[in-house]
Amino acid sequence: MKTAGPSEATARRGLELTPFRGLRYDPDRVGSLASVTSPPYDVVVRPDGVHHLQSADPHNIVRLILPQAGTPSARTEQAADTLRRWLDEGILTADPEPGLYVYEQRDGNGMLQRGVIGALRVSEPTEGVVLPHEDVMPPVVADRAALMRATRANLEPLLLTYRGNGTAAEVVERTAERPPLLATTTEDGFHHRLWAITDPAEVARVQSDLARQQALIADGHHRWATYLRLREEHPSPSPWDHGLVLLVDTARYPLRVRAIHRLLHGLPVADALTAVDGLFRVRHLDVPLSDALETLADASCAGNAFLLAGDGSFHLLDRPDPDLLARTIPADRPGAWRSLDATVLHATLLEHVWHIPEDSPAHIAYIHDTAATVEKAERDGGTAVLMHPVREEVVRDLARQGVTMPRKSTSFGPKPASGLVLRALEI
Repeated sequence: MKTAGPSEATARRGLELTPFRGLRYDPDRVGSLASVTSPPYDVVVRPDGVHHLQSADPHNIVRLILPQAGTPSARTEQAADTLRRWLDEGILTADPEPGLYVYEQRDGNGMLQRGVIGALRVSEPTEGVVLPHEDVMPPVVADRAALMRATRANLEPLLLTYRGNGTAAEVVERTAERPPLLATTTEDGFHHRLWAITDPAEVARVQSDLARQQALIADGHHRWATYLRLREEHPSPSPWDHGLVLLVDTARYPLRVRAIHRLLHGLPVADALTAVDGLFRVRHLDVPLSDALETLADASCAGNAFLLAGDGSFHLLDRPDPDLLARTIPADRPGAWRSLDATVLHATLLEHVWHIPEDSPAHIAYIHDTAATVEKAERDGGTAVLMHPVREEVVRDLARQGVTMPRKSTSFGPKPASGLVLRALEI
């Protein structure tokens, strides 16, 4: 889908980030801060991931972002009731004054990422301020909207990137030299720290710098689309005019870009291979997963390539038939979009070869973890389609043209942990 690009926007206002009173766990009321955190809702692998997080602490944030009940309405009501109870009991408490928050993530391999969390003015893509790069699935947006309506809260920040290296970055660095509000290490080995920026002069410096910037949605397209929907439902001005985000300056802290894999339910690998016979070159790889991924990376340098798994081995698909691509890929898009692996997967393989609807959870799942995708395919008798990540500069270039990529094309990271700071719209 093509929308008006930034050059077509009128009087672009830039990023408008507003302080808010963050909701945070009282460390004296929970087992540990690490035990109440969670990956973003769409990274948690259901149902085993949910159960693991629920058992970590009775107050784990997963009970809010992925409530478990029999019906959609029961789930949203459960989340709203849980949030109200935690507020009443002091499990979650609001910081005494509004602020922006500096958030740091660090792993044991030298990776360091810092950014600013705040309430960002919600804007349409045509304004050229916040640029999406992927399409969204309407049922997911509807689900997130129902949850936010019921809880009247932004439960987890989106991940946005910009390239500034200016005053805001300097404020972030100075703030990180102070003692943090909280520090914890999650079970994935990541160290997390959080600070508040409450000094009006420092807040103003960050806001002034960001007012000249443009951001790319790195993670959270469905939640941004939810923010847009909820803003339309409430007359402005209202708290729904803003949404919770983490802004990372990738001029200082480049993100990692990973692929999101597909699990095709009900399609055995043998059937998938039969369908592509003569349309792609197929090579069988009896090697470990790490070696298969290296082969995929090499093949991706020369053109479109995919790894199929689920039958105990790996199968590399590459060199698609040019006539097949010409027949199945829309011609009215930029060449960079037409040559994306995700485009070929969705437009050619899913729609025309395997006849699998991309928006049906009964037929397809989107999974970030490579090994988990393979294991689920082997266990369930389906087909795992493993992807090679696209480069960040390609994503940003397409977004600036107003061209969205196929859904779930990229996974930027590291993603912010959910549960460290929330935004209640009425506090």
